[in-house]
Amino acid sequence: MKAVVTGATGFVGGHLVETLQARGDDVTALVRSLDKAKDLQRRGVRLVSGTLDDSHALQAALTDADIVFHVAGLTAARSEAEFLATNRDGTARLVAAAERAGGPRFVLISSLAAGGPAPNGQPLDGSEPPNPVTRYGRSKLAAEDVVRASRLPWTIIRPPAVYGPGDREMYRVFRAAALGLAPVFGAGTQRLSLVYGPDLAAAIAAVGACPGTADGVYYACHPEVLTSRELVTLAAAALGRRVRIVGLPEPLARGILWATDTAARLANRATVLSLDKAAEFFAPAWLADPAPLTRATGWTAAHPFREGARLTVEWYRARGWL
Repeated sequence: MKAVVTGATGFVGGHLVETLQARGDDVTALVRSLDKAKDLQRRGVRLVSGTLDDSHALQAALTDADIVFHVAGLTAARSEAEFLATNRDGTARLVAAAERAGGPRFVLISSLAAGGPAPNGQPLDGSEPPNPVTRYGRSKLAAEDVVRASRLPWTIIRPPAVYGPGDREMYRVFRAAALGLAPVFGAGTQRLSLVYGPDLAAAIAAVGACPGTADGVYYACHPEVLTSRELVTLAAAALGRRVRIVGLPEPLARGILWATDTAARLANRATVLSLDKAAEFFAPAWLADPAPLTRATGWTAAHPFREGARLTVEWYRARGWL
């Protein structure tokens, strides 16, 4: 297929490009920085320089496309309006360009944050009403609404926390474990679903190859459930370290988040450690059920966290991150 990928220079997008090329797809990447995309160019990816605000770049990228994988998005912002400007409005411009280009399939990479925490600890499967609890989650749900209202054949994938080679978000956990002292929110009992980056890329590619997933919302994750304390312990084990875990009571954690949020605002920058995220950090469970995706495509996540963490640590160490 002729595939267009946004966010191809990022963590998930990079793994997706590798997966698509491995199965023989022709890949076009819409990139903001040609300098950051040099590795993609060396691998034979067709590059189109531009952003989601650039109608000419969108038209050039989407010419003759069979499918669009919209991975790009904002994960930290200074306000809800800033989140919406990228995650909702950028998606709307891409959707409109795709409609003008003849209506290729559209696969949106959303987030478990759009679905919200798992009520009563029951994993979400995509059939329940969404309940986002953060500005980020609401912006991703708004992007989903744009896609659903389009004339395109669409599929939405909501990953939970993603980790793996190249990731900088979960890297903080591995870095803290390497130092031997790691904080967790509350008592470390929050229950989590996770997915290894290359496994997520395989899931996205599988959805793209399966027309039967059209008009569906799916969660892509490993079926195992870990507490936040277990996650840190296993990350330390992958490093060959023992780690002291320090629980942050909610009042203390909210104070810390207020301080980091305030400092970021004064510096006119965005941070993922914002006070708004407290609702996410202290939800009892963020759980998802991958079974509907497995039934639809045959895809299953190949890496439980212990194995994925080992491979991730190897990658970090090979590049001097740890």
